[in-house]
Amino acid sequence: MKLLHIDSSINGAQSISRTLTRDIVSQWSANNPNTQVDYLDLAVDTPLHFSADSLGIRQPPGSHPQSNAQQQENTLSETLVSQFLDSDVVVIGAPLYNFSIPSQLKAWIDRIAQAGRTFRYTENGPIGLAGDKTAIIALSRGGVYSSSEAGQAMEHQESYLKTILGFFGVTDIRVVRAEGTNLGADALAAAMNTAATRIAEITAEPALAQSQAA
Repeated sequence: MKLLHIDSSINGAQSISRTLTRDIVSQWSANNPNTQVDYLDLAVDTPLHFSADSLGIRQPPGSHPQSNAQQQENTLSETLVSQFLDSDVVVIGAPLYNFSIPSQLKAWIDRIAQAGRTFRYTENGPIGLAGDKTAIIALSRGGVYSSSEAGQAMEHQESYLKTILGFFGVTDIRVVRAEGTNLGADALAAAMNTAATRIAEITAEPALAQSQAA
């Protein structure tokens, strides 16, 4: 089993989302000793933001060849999308920055959102092509957003990640939240305890790939 571990927080060792993903991967690996982990730190190795050179459009026969910049950009996109598609489990650490996800994580998503690879268009609408995997999203939030309609309307972190992963065809999406982490020591402790309980639950469940193979 291949697990892709992704961090996107810029806060290094103090990052709560990094703590969550580390615990998820550790417990998953303990429950599944055959797991092979590949690590991607988007705060360190950040893909360049999407540009005309990184669209990945194939040049038609007889047209001008790709420039060096286009070749380099497309090679990077190919590496990232292949890494994603090759994984059985994807663990994504995503802090809430200004009501959304880090731009580093969005840059990665822009690279793997490729027609013909992670989705395709049909006359009946788009179809996801990456539905054979399990996604575990580790969310950290300084405030509390999940318990009220107003809070849910303000956050574009969990809602966006569920939407884009669903667009790719992923149906087994498991969420760990640590929210209210900036509301004092008691709130932080409660948030981490709640997250720890949730991590124990979701890492004890088999991955979608395991269920399909059974």
